[in-house]
Amino acid sequence: MVVLFIMVLGFSVIGINLSSGNNATEHQRAARDIVSALRYARGMALMTHKETTVTFDLNENNYTVANRDKVFAIPETIKVTVVTAQSQLTEKNKGSIRFFGDGSSTGGRVSLKRGENVWKIDINWLTGQIELENK
Repeated sequence: MVVLFIMVLGFSVIGINLSSGNNATEHQRAARDIVSALRYARGMALMTHKETTVTFDLNENNYTVANRDKVFAIPETIKVTVVTAQSQLTEKNKGSIRFFGDGSSTGGRVSLKRGENVWKIDINWLTGQIELENK
């Protein structure tokens, strides 16, 4: 009976650890998806020599890429903050990162926070380079 209890307790601990790992993976995946969208937008701006934006709607916890109809959802458990140029704040709780035809951008930072774990995406205004960092 004691051995069976210990086994059940052990499996429940493993289940808790696996579910928290899924949350961490989901958080990292959301950050990488946003980085991919930003890099796509920069690439499109460079190829077409036209401005391209990635717009974040913090009320709905999603983002869109200019010239694409798809709305990309961010899990509700992740708190998103966007720091961007004042000119890119279109509405309350909506902001964009804009990329120009020469590869530069308006610059900014997108932070994704879940609990104590924070992923930061920095966009360099001069070069348009995008960096992902876990803090």
